[in-house]
Amino acid sequence: MEMSSPTIITSTKNKTGIKVFAPASVANVACGFDVLGFALEKPGDEIIARFSDEPGLKITKITGGKLPYEPVKNTAGYAALKLLDYLGESGRGIEMEIHKKMPFGSGLGSSAASAAGAVVVINELLRRPLEKRDLLEFAVLGESIASGAIHADNVAPSLLGGFTLVRDSVTNDVHRIHVPRGLYATVIYPKVEVLTKEARALLKTEVPLKSVVKQNANMGAFIIGMFNSDFDLIRRSLVDVIIEPQRASLIPYFYEVKEAAYTEGVLGCSISGSGPSIFALSENSLTAENAGLAMQKIYQEHKIECELFISPINMEGTILC
Repeated sequence: MEMSSPTIITSTKNKTGIKVFAPASVANVACGFDVLGFALEKPGDEIIARFSDEPGLKITKITGGKLPYEPVKNTAGYAALKLLDYLGESGRGIEMEIHKKMPFGSGLGSSAASAAGAVVVINELLRRPLEKRDLLEFAVLGESIASGAIHADNVAPSLLGGFTLVRDSVTNDVHRIHVPRGLYATVIYPKVEVLTKEARALLKTEVPLKSVVKQNANMGAFIIGMFNSDFDLIRRSLVDVIIEPQRASLIPYFYEVKEAAYTEGVLGCSISGSGPSIFALSENSLTAENAGLAMQKIYQEHKIECELFISPINMEGTILC
């Protein structure tokens, strides 16, 4: 995918730099645990990079949250270091700023967005030695600093945009899925804490064969529905019979929110990533908006602060801004 020419910005030190925007993402998507993901238009992170007279990569500014400044301990910094090592530019003097404009621990791929933004901004700063897709392996490595494992279901859509299927995260065997015209996402983020490690610890290591068969059938049918723009098939397939039942208890009023979304006619509704965000997919923006208000009302009635995001599927991923 071709990207526009870099936008040049000037720092207070009169050094030119480049800024990119990396979007939030929804992973798992009900029937596709650790396999499916899609990008949102907002929220997201902004990453800025500029050349420096001092050798090596340095993170000089972080806003929007507390993160380590040491590059090797930071998802964006580590992804950038791995890319610079690969390009033989590890000694190059570069300053990086990270502006977090999305919530931490929301189930919306915050660490993945930072890693995706970092590799794109470094690649642009060095005049694009690699194609965008080739940056995925470095972004995945960066995101693993936060997750403790190799998972591409958030990083791939955040970097590449669209709806993605991850056949294998280790080899970055990632594929785009056709997005039907009119498909919209609604995401509600209740401001409660759900730790990814805790959410994974809940999952059983053994699953009944009947459930595996059903889940596989749902995911296969969902992909067919996407490619054929068959909303009825998508509606029948956006069902998680394995992961959601084990994690729902971590999210306050999950089933009430889900019922409210279905009442407004959404195609499907489930947990975004490991939560606590809840997503719904709709076949038009009006349904997505109505569902969002209904979902939001549940948390307002229970006096739980929340944020609402309504978005078409972001087909661009990380872009210059």
